[in-house]
Amino acid sequence: MDPVQVGVFIFITAAIGGLTYLSCRNAPAGDRGSDHDYFLANGGLSWYFVAGSITLTNLSTDQLVGMNGNQMLLLAWWELAAVVGLLILAFVFIPIYYRNNCTTTTELLQRKYDNKHIRALISVLFLLGNLFIFLPAILYGGSLFLKSTTGADFSNLFGERLFTGTAIEVDSTILIMSIAFAIVGALYAILGGLRAVAVSDTYSGVLILSLAVLVVILALNAINWDFSGVPAERMNMFLGDKLEDGSETPIPWHTLLTGMIFIQIFYWSTNQTITQRAMASPSVEEARKGILAAAGIRLLIVPVIVVLPGVVAYKLYGDVGDAAYGMIVGDILPPILSGTFAAALAAAVLTTFNSILNASAALYVCDVHEAYVDEARDVPKLSMFVSIAMTVLAIALVPIFASQESIINTVQQLYGLLSMPILSAFIVGLAFRNVSAWSAIIGVITGVLVYAIFSFNLYRYVGVSPEQGLGATLAGIHYIHYMFVTLMVSIGTALATNLLVFGRKAEFTIGAPSATAAPLKD
Repeated sequence: MDPVQVGVFIFITAAIGGLTYLSCRNAPAGDRGSDHDYFLANGGLSWYFVAGSITLTNLSTDQLVGMNGNQMLLLAWWELAAVVGLLILAFVFIPIYYRNNCTTTTELLQRKYDNKHIRALISVLFLLGNLFIFLPAILYGGSLFLKSTTGADFSNLFGERLFTGTAIEVDSTILIMSIAFAIVGALYAILGGLRAVAVSDTYSGVLILSLAVLVVILALNAINWDFSGVPAERMNMFLGDKLEDGSETPIPWHTLLTGMIFIQIFYWSTNQTITQRAMASPSVEEARKGILAAAGIRLLIVPVIVVLPGVVAYKLYGDVGDAAYGMIVGDILPPILSGTFAAALAAAVLTTFNSILNASAALYVCDVHEAYVDEARDVPKLSMFVSIAMTVLAIALVPIFASQESIINTVQQLYGLLSMPILSAFIVGLAFRNVSAWSAIIGVITGVLVYAIFSFNLYRYVGVSPEQGLGATLAGIHYIHYMFVTLMVSIGTALATNLLVFGRKAEFTIGAPSATAAPLKD
């Protein structure tokens, strides 16, 4: 590794940590008190911290590395569609959360269904997704980027691969870097609470967005802004089901008409990791300003930085997959800037990791522990134990993601197990009255099973071959379409069960919950 690169990396990382400390040291004491104060920064996040934290919580290595790793423009649809999700959060969901004084998004479900069990179920699903999907994917993506950019190699200390010959065999450098990211990220979440997370997000965000735009410009200069030689399908934003090599298209154009928007509504409007930032402002208006600023960044900057470097890398290196972004950054930036960018990406990994840990702790403490165990007398201490446990388990799962062909595609497909069933509970709760919580729970569980059966071809275990006949047809349907089907099945199951099993007729309603929040009951 270049000494200049390493020195700049250490300096920038320390500077972000120092600035975060200076910004948070005089925070109100309430930040360390009740669960509402600790997890929502005492309601003190200004709009620019909301915008910065929302942007960088989402923008991490699974976007920059994973999307550029597909090496085609098509992946920009994830970010363009995200703007719709943010607008729905700003104008539909945030007023509802504030009106009901929610600490977690799932608290709204308890108020709407008058039942704590549906709140706990959805929280557990969120926790499972964070633990088994997002946290290990973030650690692996960040480590892969740093290794590709800096050329770091710890094989002389630990051997090239660890646990060789086992199901968890992994590159030693990747695993060591993952452990380092996990420890530092956990310390942010444990010691600082949401305020420290949001502030560090914002400082890191300014740096990483600036450098990411610079990477795009320098990458385009490296090929003289000439994409000749790049296959046409890699420049096409509207592709069908199959690529020329016969592989499945990441986002066929027709998925934009079914599951794509619902994925964005789920992620931006009901996902605790994102909405927690907007719920921590002093008012709806302040939160909305931050969300709209984040939407502007998502529209104007993010799509370009998550696809163009990957396409340029295809022209320069060929099909190199998830290593594309790290390779091009390492080649086009001088040591001082590549060290700065590595530090910025490391900060992005840390802030995304600690954001998810903080949100996970909030879900466990508020929705599970206080509902079924006991009142949390020391919120920071209990959150610390939750964060440590999830950190250890996330590190253990890194080898699984190291074996995947594409980080971003794996993350999106796996999360379909949870996202649409969870969204169904919110839609039914907000759009209908007189629905039993148990009907919604049955709908959620049914949705998880339906998505698993069809998206992962589980019907092959009952004799239906995914290579021929009906099985081949089912196997050929894109997982984003299955996500839409899953949502419809979950909602339909909830309403049908409500009528046929519980004898209650759902009443369609338009508009937000009443201004006076319903009391919480068991």
